[in-house]
Amino acid sequence: MARKSRSRGGAASARTAARRAQVHPASAGPAQTGTAQLTAPVSVGADLAAAKDTEEESYPGQQFGLPEAGPGSVASISRRVLALFIDWLLSMVIAYWLTHSQFWTIVVFAVEVFLLTALGGITAGKRVMGIRVIRIDGGPVWFGRSAVRTLLLLTVVLPLLTDYDRRGIHDRAAGTIVVRI
Repeated sequence: MARKSRSRGGAASARTAARRAQVHPASAGPAQTGTAQLTAPVSVGADLAAAKDTEEESYPGQQFGLPEAGPGSVASISRRVLALFIDWLLSMVIAYWLTHSQFWTIVVFAVEVFLLTALGGITAGKRVMGIRVIRIDGGPVWFGRSAVRTLLLLTVVLPLLTDYDRRGIHDRAAGTIVVRI
């Protein structure tokens, strides 16, 4: 009776069989009747190891020419979230001070983020956390990119969808990235 593989994907079992054949050529054995056996050249293992080494050597922001650590490197998600909370709390205080209601917090937050990001790439929360917004091409953020970034930031979900460089959809749409100061 043939024994079923526990893995769901055929590719995983093929890789396992190929590895087993490379390590123990005698254990590879002939293909069973009625099943297909995938074989791979011996160099596939070397290619996979080289691809893993290349992935391990890359870091967030490398494709933009940013350093791996220190000033100018891509800001961590935790710094960005803390800066967002600081900006939100500040907006709540300002909204309550101006209107004696917290219903205007989102408006105050949007205006703060839009203006401060456009003019200097940095909000109060970002300043406290030591991060700032810059354009990928090195120019100033200005009002157009800041408006796109702020509108998408207000959707809440889109900034949570980040890529390898820790750029949310709002940063990708605006052509910006958040870096350490």
